[in-house]
Amino acid sequence: MSVLQKMFVTACAITRTTDVAARATGVAPFLPALFALRYANMGGLDRTAFAHQLSGIRSFRDDRWCGYWNSIASSHADLATGLLRDLAVGTVPNIGGPATAADGEALADLIAPAAALFADHGPQPSAGAITDLVAAHAPAADRLRVTTAFRALDAWVKAMTYYQVSAFPGHSEQRMQAYRRSRELFDVLIGAVAPLLNLNVEFVEMAVSGGETVAGYLVLPPGPGPHPIVLTTNGLEGTAQELAIPQLRYRDSDMAMFLMEMPGSYAYTKPMGPESEAVYHEVIDHLVADDRLDSQRIAMVGVSFGGYWTARLAATDHRIAGAIACGAPTHRSFTGGALGTPQIILHALAQTLGARHPLDLKRKLSALSIRDRYADISIPLLVINGDHDTLMSTQDSVDLADAAPNGTVILYPDDDHCAMGHYRQWLDESQRWLTELFLSQKV
Repeated sequence: MSVLQKMFVTACAITRTTDVAARATGVAPFLPALFALRYANMGGLDRTAFAHQLSGIRSFRDDRWCGYWNSIASSHADLATGLLRDLAVGTVPNIGGPATAADGEALADLIAPAAALFADHGPQPSAGAITDLVAAHAPAADRLRVTTAFRALDAWVKAMTYYQVSAFPGHSEQRMQAYRRSRELFDVLIGAVAPLLNLNVEFVEMAVSGGETVAGYLVLPPGPGPHPIVLTTNGLEGTAQELAIPQLRYRDSDMAMFLMEMPGSYAYTKPMGPESEAVYHEVIDHLVADDRLDSQRIAMVGVSFGGYWTARLAATDHRIAGAIACGAPTHRSFTGGALGTPQIILHALAQTLGARHPLDLKRKLSALSIRDRYADISIPLLVINGDHDTLMSTQDSVDLADAAPNGTVILYPDDDHCAMGHYRQWLDESQRWLTELFLSQKV
């Protein structure tokens, strides 16, 4: 984004005229630069097609924004239903409304031929890509059924993804409805897919400080354990389902995983602040108390603002044995200028932090700085980012890794926030790093 573009976006934010300007320019100039890539990664979307869809919406107003994306999500849900009907002899799972356990059982039977292949490769950008993938991995006699099942899974995840786009960045009622719809679809999907992959997934709710409830997913590998456990958390408008789907390919790692969303976002009722650190400590209390998990081998992985909490907990909770912080804001991101930050992101930050006005937002962001805690991170720490982060400060990643005694930084070249252009690569690298960490600690 050029300086003039940043000034224009900032002027619209200050005057609260972003939606008026978007009628002429479209919404793209007022979204993070990596917006399209992020959701393309999640849903296996064709980036050109998704960019075209973005050009078709010219308002952030709830009725227009949510109505537009919900319609696209619904079309993918309808496609999934039709494909499942082609596979079914009996009941077709319900994805037009709230799903039930019976829907999950019916879905499992239908998607079984493609479950492992989908877990390994994820959603694809086109029907042709699915056809090629199946041709390379399935016997000729099974290809039609495997292709149909894979396409149904693909459409299901795309429906989830578009509902999440509709929910971006949360807080309003219509956006929260889209969030809940995406989560409902995920609950049925993971309940059906996990047993086919020899995994056990438990939905966990735990009461924590301040009257909040953490709702997360515990993913357990086969065997009695105790298993090493990775606490995984995401950022400002991220969801558990966005984190979970790409992790299925690592199902043979013997690692358990607990997925949770960041305090202050979507399902929480109170704003996020420095005191939210207690939420993560209490989640770790819960994990330590589970006999199926190895309390001596706990790691934490965080993406974007979740990377901030990962770095903070690495400095303050001695039970964490290793940490990976991807795209973490830690100091400069909180204290630098906001030139070019879109109104919708500033609004999301204000809602998440409970800020009443711009000066209050600046104060609350500054209070999150953990620069004075970098040196307290004595455990192995892997810091990941793109070398040209347009949303947060890349220098935060460099400073954090340099000051932490056992810190290592990987900056992917010509990439943006959280290295989204190298998504598969850094997930693979993180898995390798965690495997080495836990093997070195095994007794």
